[in-house]
Amino acid sequence: MKILSSLAILTLCSTLNAEQAVQLPLSPTESAAIAPALSDIYKSVVRIEVASQIPDYKTPWNAGRFSGGTGTGFLIGKNQFLTNAHVVSNARRVLITMHGSSRKHPARVVHIAHDCDLALIEVEDFSSFEDLPHLSIGTIPKLESEVRVIGYPIGGERISVTRGVVSRIDFSAYSHSRADSHLVVQIDAAINPGNSGGPVLQKGKVVGVAFQGLRQADNTGYMIPTPVIKRFLTDIEDGKYDKYVDLGISPFALFNPAMRKVHNLGPNDPGVLVADVIAGSSSSPALQTGDILTAIDNHPVDSSGNIMIAGERVDMNEIVERKFAGDTVKLDFIRDGKEMSQEIELKGFPPAQMVAIQYGKKPRYIIQGGLVLQPLNINLYSAHKLNNPRVRRLFNDFVSEGLYKEREDILILTRVLDDPINSGISGYVGNAVKSINGIDITDIKQAYELLNPDEMPEFFEITLDGSDRPLILPTKELSSANGRISTSYGVHKSYNLEN
Repeated sequence: MKILSSLAILTLCSTLNAEQAVQLPLSPTESAAIAPALSDIYKSVVRIEVASQIPDYKTPWNAGRFSGGTGTGFLIGKNQFLTNAHVVSNARRVLITMHGSSRKHPARVVHIAHDCDLALIEVEDFSSFEDLPHLSIGTIPKLESEVRVIGYPIGGERISVTRGVVSRIDFSAYSHSRADSHLVVQIDAAINPGNSGGPVLQKGKVVGVAFQGLRQADNTGYMIPTPVIKRFLTDIEDGKYDKYVDLGISPFALFNPAMRKVHNLGPNDPGVLVADVIAGSSSSPALQTGDILTAIDNHPVDSSGNIMIAGERVDMNEIVERKFAGDTVKLDFIRDGKEMSQEIELKGFPPAQMVAIQYGKKPRYIIQGGLVLQPLNINLYSAHKLNNPRVRRLFNDFVSEGLYKEREDILILTRVLDDPINSGISGYVGNAVKSINGIDITDIKQAYELLNPDEMPEFFEITLDGSDRPLILPTKELSSANGRISTSYGVHKSYNLEN
């Protein structure tokens, strides 16, 4: 189901219904601190129903399969409902239901951030919600403090409230994109499918958004904490979401005494080894492989890559996490025994999208003579279960080895739609295209132009990575072959070059 699509680590647990939730005892301190009444808070927490359309990377010319699911959202401003990105990903229809009402309000996604799993939606007619309180965003809860998770988990139609204790504050992976890590807060309360997007409250304020749970443990859930929420809301103030920036380095912890000695570091000296610098990243003008990064924005980096912020020891990337494209950060480092310092400008890194799951985008493809060519990314990799060693290496090295500088797209021959014109070449499926008629392929648009020239050559000679024999496609009967293939396979359009 849709509600499980990005929550692969979730498991189902028991939940409480609204009547049980109201009877949960409140401490005198908590009761006094909660500003709006619980019943008012419930009204501001809405159930979200989504009808979605999932792109089909196996038959990219088709519209994709339809799916659906439910989640939770909550009101944070006038016609502003915050929820998870995975709740409304690939949405074709969004309906919002208020607590205690059966009316379904049509809504739309205004902003969506797949890299931090947050989205902002609005209803077409806000009049029914005008008098509801807006939930305010608080601060990160302290360890061992109590929080409440409100939402609409599966197993019932009514609101549910569970209570838990903050057990860990960490920097960890977000399952929605499978490529991004941010600050997370772990709580010992179940986060079930349908809870996603719901508020986690403490003293009447939002301290997190419920978004994923842990399959291997009972009553263990995770919430997106307020620094991530506030950054998302700040980012979209100009009307668009610009995504996260990144240092673009791979740090290596310096625990080993021998390694510290080699780099002339004392037992208590700060610093981590820069094991790799991604070409073209924010750090590439300043850092080199083998440098010792000692501080970020004057925050000393310890041997495990952590820094202190507001009394908490967090991953050093948390400094960058709170900045935006165009902001600067100061790096202190040691190179060849010499202390150095340089300020860099932070920026996004589009090639990293190769390893991030794509949502709300149509698959790109070319079909010519029954050959289906598609750009490589994690969606394609997973859909076709590509097992060619050379393709795996291209996928893994695309960012780390800077392949993106020469090849914006890596085209894969994913299928051969059978026709007499392409008989005997199905064995090439699963390989990456290197060149067409002697011209190295750099992106899908170039490939399309080469396969659809003004004057057709006698043959298309397609060279594949790792193959000694080129694929030969005759062009004499190409037009009639394309017609047969379109009819047989229901191909209404032979290409899509844009997402």
